[in-house]
Amino acid sequence: MIGTTLAGRYEIIARVGEGGMALVYKALDVLLNRYVAVKVLRQQFVHDEEFVRRFRREAQSAASLSHPNVVSIYDVGQEDEVHYIVMECIDGQNLNEIIKERAPLQSEEAIRIATQICDALDHAHHNHIIHRDIKPHNILIGSNGRVKVTDFGIARAVTSSTITQTGSVVGSVHYFSPEHAKGISTGEKSDLYSLGIVLYQMLTGKLPFLGESPISVALKHLQEPFEEPRELNPSIPQSVENVILKSMRKNPDERYQSAAEMMRDLETALQPERLRESKVRFVSPNTPNYHYGDHEETRVMPAIRLPYEQDALPSDTQTGASAGRYVETKGFDHQSEPPVGSSSSTANARQSLAPRGSMQEGAGAVQSVPSSSAEPVQKKWVKPTLWITLTLVFLAIMIGVVFYVKSLLAVEEISVPELVNLTESEAKAELEKFKLVLEDPIIRKPQAGVAKGIVFEQSKAPGTKVKEGASIKISVSEGEPDKPLPNLIGQTYDDAVKMLLDMGFDSKRVHRKPVFSDDVAEDSVVSMTPGAGENIDPLKDSVTLEVSKGKESFKMPNLVGSTKEEAIAKIESLGLKLKQPEGIIEEKSYLPQGQVIKQLPHYPNEPVTKGTEVSIYVSSGYPEDAVEYSLQIPVPPKEEGKLSTIEIKYTDARGENVKLEKRKISTTQIFSVDLVVDPRKDGVVSVERDGEYLGAYPVTYVDVKQGTVPIPQIQPSAPTEPTGGSESPPPSEGESGSEGESSESDNENAQDGEHAGHGG
Repeated sequence: MIGTTLAGRYEIIARVGEGGMALVYKALDVLLNRYVAVKVLRQQFVHDEEFVRRFRREAQSAASLSHPNVVSIYDVGQEDEVHYIVMECIDGQNLNEIIKERAPLQSEEAIRIATQICDALDHAHHNHIIHRDIKPHNILIGSNGRVKVTDFGIARAVTSSTITQTGSVVGSVHYFSPEHAKGISTGEKSDLYSLGIVLYQMLTGKLPFLGESPISVALKHLQEPFEEPRELNPSIPQSVENVILKSMRKNPDERYQSAAEMMRDLETALQPERLRESKVRFVSPNTPNYHYGDHEETRVMPAIRLPYEQDALPSDTQTGASAGRYVETKGFDHQSEPPVGSSSSTANARQSLAPRGSMQEGAGAVQSVPSSSAEPVQKKWVKPTLWITLTLVFLAIMIGVVFYVKSLLAVEEISVPELVNLTESEAKAELEKFKLVLEDPIIRKPQAGVAKGIVFEQSKAPGTKVKEGASIKISVSEGEPDKPLPNLIGQTYDDAVKMLLDMGFDSKRVHRKPVFSDDVAEDSVVSMTPGAGENIDPLKDSVTLEVSKGKESFKMPNLVGSTKEEAIAKIESLGLKLKQPEGIIEEKSYLPQGQVIKQLPHYPNEPVTKGTEVSIYVSSGYPEDAVEYSLQIPVPPKEEGKLSTIEIKYTDARGENVKLEKRKISTTQIFSVDLVVDPRKDGVVSVERDGEYLGAYPVTYVDVKQGTVPIPQIQPSAPTEPTGGSESPPPSEGESGSEGESSESDNENAQDGEHAGHGG
């Protein structure tokens, strides 16, 4: 079943339990993305139409229950020959496991559990649903302590064909009510009897009735008293024992009348005023001296002695009762009355009891006296002897029949062989050799220290006497159990690997995956797959460790030239930080106000990591001694009316050889060049026409201050020598000597300056 999907939505993950009728699996409801429990009917029942029909009907009835102490039924369905019930998945243990681990439980815990069971039964009974199979296996205890009752109505689906199936009715017979054992109709009080046994078992760690076979246990429910709880566990308060004694009465009329009544008694049982209350007594209405016994128990009843006549044998004697029925009559002598219970005592009583007068009529009086005292005395023994003889013969015949039937049904007893440490196939062969049956399914689970395929547990101890054909369940190891992974996050990689190797991992199944991390130190584990706490098999599973490479580095961006707002946004987007309190520093500069003029301590393209602190310097405007001047340059085309390409560059306090404009003209146009000069830096404007250098026109700080800046004059066809300029035009063709070399050098410097200007 594991790995299959029912109804297209219930993906079976693992088997978590089993019973006589069904197997229980944990599944994922892929539609609602939640875990559920899926109970699947065993294959041997799928062809019993009546069983399947009642199974489904009862499951659907249980689905109508909605109570915090009842396991919710979500769905019922069939897929091919798989009949299943989908129910709430409880994370915890069943009560049977808790009893095995910790019984006897403290009274407080047992009362808490029993009270919640009562609450669930009260809800079910109000909805006309009788559980019929209350036992610890059907009581689930969640990890939060919440009690959940499961399998409502399922027991009712058991038919006569399953009464001998191992693990079905046999598994529940210890919790049968007497009326259930007799096969008569069961009701609400039957559930309360079963709950009383569950409470008994929680507080004593034992079952009240045990036997060699299910039939013998059922008969004990009907006939025998049980050892009272306080005899097994004196620490049980009398008030709590009283609850058990009342719920386990063989006569249903003497039990609690409802689950609600039992719950109220449980809720107050541990109150201080009740802890030392008197032991509960029960009185039968038909037997005044009757205190402990039930009407279905085997017991000796006290006789009420009465002389009776030879012709009036009590009917109880005729039916083989343990004692005769006597009725007191006036006029008879009781002094020599022998003990009741034997035929001889009856005969002696007849001889010694002679009439002293006429017999007076009364309730229960027997009639007839000897018609003649002369009749031979021995005739008085004829009828009693005849009846006794007939009775003994009848009993002998019945005993003979019983032994004959028993001999027919007798099955040879066999000692269970030792199966532990055998392989699964060897265990099967050994059971076949001894004519025993291997119970299905085999329990398969990991077991520490036991190799895969080896039997490590058997349901009946070696040497136990069982009948031929009895079934034995075995548990087979699936190898070493999975181990939970420790939390390796934060450990150095070497330490983490050592811990995994100590668990049994091979180093080849430990994988390293380098990752950047802002929070974890370099060479330490950032994350792990599978996660911490997950169960894995060190012999076959692998672990991947993500190991920190430290913080991720990247190139520092160029912030110079950006506005202050643009620079701050870029810093934050990259995870950098402005240094506090000197993250933004304002300085005078030749860049426009508000622009970034410098960045520290990291220049563009230097490697940095997230969280690195930087400072930016922002222009607060030009220095005080800087002067702005706009030079107007009239530039004609090479030939009037024809297009010429004009390119303007300038150098001033802001930079070298800055390209200003490139424009096509066909007539003379004025080019306006805005310059910034100061005492340390003059300005100069150079002009090219159709790629031909026309000249450079200086603008000095002194000329600007004095208002004596010369106006450039450019001729249409030939370059005009600048007036008052500090730079010379390029040499004409044919010029040579030192002057020509100097001009070429100046031109190269100008080109270098242009590149520098672009860089700035």
